[in-house]
Amino acid sequence: NLAGWAFIMWVRPFAVGDRIQIGDDSGDVIDIRLFQFSMLEIGKRIDAEQTTGRILHLPNGLVFKEVFANYSQGFPYIWNEMPILVTYESDWQKAKGILQEIISRHAPDVSEDMKKHARRITNRFVISYGTTSPIVYTQIASSGVLLTMRYLVAPRQRRNSENAIYEDILREFANHWDIDFAYETNREFDHYLEGKKRPQTSQNQPSESA
Repeated sequence: NLAGWAFIMWVRPFAVGDRIQIGDDSGDVIDIRLFQFSMLEIGKRIDAEQTTGRILHLPNGLVFKEVFANYSQGFPYIWNEMPILVTYESDWQKAKGILQEIISRHAPDVSEDMKKHARRITNRFVISYGTTSPIVYTQIASSGVLLTMRYLVAPRQRRNSENAIYEDILREFANHWDIDFAYETNREFDHYLEGKKRPQTSQNQPSESA
């Protein structure tokens, strides 16, 4: 644990105030001492990485035994994905456009932050940042068309961000009769009545002479 404390003090993999994950535990570091460090737990019983109210005391030696991630060092945003499933009968292209408009309105403009942090980080690590623009991906699922929104958000703002986006989606979809949420269900499909129609051949073609 003393060696772990020395590692934390000199290498600085994290500091007080950082949000980290070490092993299966995640939280905000609130204290670092000679034999242990403490963090305010997030996740597990609470969705969207909000605090549970519990304080975890972890031995410093864990930094040599567990893989840990730091949410606060490097780039100050994380990618968040929100899947929305609409029925096959819905106008999925319209739904996709609505979702793109909503996340573009809520996602922060991080282009300048990206440039600033990229210059600093690339001095230490070989990292190449691609596009940071919010995007909606399309996928065919068993129960409908899956539209997945992907955007950058500050780690501590993830739940507030999702709440605002979900409420906008509910309000917006309510205004469109041709967009419905899908859910797991069973249905019978009559290919003769519901399947694609074959193109009809022309009946005016001249018949072959005998």
